[in-house]
Amino acid sequence: MSDEPRPEDLYEALERLPEHVVGELIDGELLVSPRPRTAHSRAAILLIHALGPFDDESGHQGPGGWIFLSEPELHLGRDVLVPDLAAWRRERMPELPDVVGVTLPPDWVCEVLSPSTESLDRGKKMERYARAGVRYLWLLDPRKQRLEVFRLASGAWALCATHADSPTVRAEPFEAENMNLHSLWAR
Repeated sequence: MSDEPRPEDLYEALERLPEHVVGELIDGELLVSPRPRTAHSRAAILLIHALGPFDDESGHQGPGGWIFLSEPELHLGRDVLVPDLAAWRRERMPELPDVVGVTLPPDWVCEVLSPSTESLDRGKKMERYARAGVRYLWLLDPRKQRLEVFRLASGAWALCATHADSPTVRAEPFEAENMNLHSLWAR
C-alpha cells in the first residue's frame, strides 16, 4: 500500500485552505504560498489594464483576439497551478468556460515575482508551463522593475527580451501595441 496521498485527497486539502493563502498541486505535493503583497497585486492589475486592448472582443478599442483571467486555477494534467495572469487566444477558447479549473493550457502566462514565490515561479512552475505547451511566459518583477519575456521553443523556454529601463516596450505576444512599462510600478 502506498503512503502517497491520492490526487482526490490532495485536491480536497487544497479546497480546504483558508482564503488568505494560494494553494497549488505540483508533483503530487500541496504547495501553499501567502497572498501577494500590495505592490505585487498592483503590478498585476496595472498589467491587465495595459493589455486591455488585446481583450477587446469588438476590436474597436484595440487588436482584440485574447481572453485574460486573473489568478485562474489551471488543471494541467495532475498539476493545479495558479498563475497571476493567463490569457488564451480566442480561436483556441472561443467561449469562456464557466468552471473552477480550466483544463485548456493558456497561450500566455504571467507570474509577478515575490520574494516568497520567485524560486517556485522560476523553477517548477516554469517547467510545468513548458510541459503543458504554454507558448509565452512573462516574469514581472515589481521590486527590480523588470519584465522578462520567454517563448517556448522545442519544449524549452527561450529568453526573448528583458525590459527594465525602457519606459515603452513591445513584448511578445502583444507586440502589436506599445506598453508603458513604467506605469506598472505606480504606487
